[in-house]
Amino acid sequence: MSVVESPATRPAAPAPIRPAASKKRKSDKTPWLLAIPALVLLAGLLGYPLVRMVVLSFQNMRLRELLSGATPPWVGFDNYTKVLTDSVFWGVTGRTVAFTIVSVLISVVLGLSIALLMRRVTRGVRLFMVVAMMFVWALPQLVAAQIFRWMTDSDFGVVNYLIDKIPGVDYANHSWFVNPWQGWSVITTLVVWAGIPFLAITLNAGLTQVPKELLEAATMDGATPWQSLRNIILPILKPLITIVTTLSVIWNFGLFTQAWVLRDGHPEPSFQTLATYSYTQAFGQSRYSLGSAIAVITVILMLGVMVFYIRQMFKIGEVE
Repeated sequence: MSVVESPATRPAAPAPIRPAASKKRKSDKTPWLLAIPALVLLAGLLGYPLVRMVVLSFQNMRLRELLSGATPPWVGFDNYTKVLTDSVFWGVTGRTVAFTIVSVLISVVLGLSIALLMRRVTRGVRLFMVVAMMFVWALPQLVAAQIFRWMTDSDFGVVNYLIDKIPGVDYANHSWFVNPWQGWSVITTLVVWAGIPFLAITLNAGLTQVPKELLEAATMDGATPWQSLRNIILPILKPLITIVTTLSVIWNFGLFTQAWVLRDGHPEPSFQTLATYSYTQAFGQSRYSLGSAIAVITVILMLGVMVFYIRQMFKIGEVE
């Protein structure tokens, strides 16, 4: 005898499982909640000084107002007009841009070359290279600049001593900063030397993501090392190279410590960068508002690079 199940006695089908919208919304807010402490700290440390600097650039702060605490008179865009119509400012800007391009190009090429070399040496040699570069990277900029200043000193510099040992070359008491080209070569060498560890170690980490099968297949097909580099390695490393290059541009464009220390706190006009020029105008000549205007213009020039860097970061995040 068969028993016919009625709709009332038939077991109900399990309800379809649906993702909870509330949990998704909460998970979407989690990154922002975690970032709030860092954002508050950045707003306190960087936000107020930046706003104060912008306000000061529209005023005429002099030593009298600084000592008395009086409110500086409002001058509008006069400071920006003075800066943008000053040929000295544009000369400093061009010099800063030229230095940035040259130093970043040399740094990236040497950093990539060392990273490629690290993939071909033994593990022990690679470890030694990493440790040595970490020591260079950890060295404070002020200390590194002082070392280079001693090495290129006209009286006691070891560089002059070694070059003077070459037959037919007289470098005794030679000053590297009499000629701007030689002086900038010293500054550029210092900046490149300090920047290579970051680039080499980062690019070496990126090279570990290059599939060995592709390189082996290319070699079996008769590809030269240059062809493998151009057609396999560089396309894979392109996002990483773009990011480290952009970061190097941001760091080198704000050059201050190296030029300032190597010139003993008094950089000549031919060794001025936007950072040192702004500082000199503000604190060397007590033209605080003019120095603030130069700093604001420098920040605006860097905004384009920073926007490009942020866009690249978002693109990499979308790919992943």
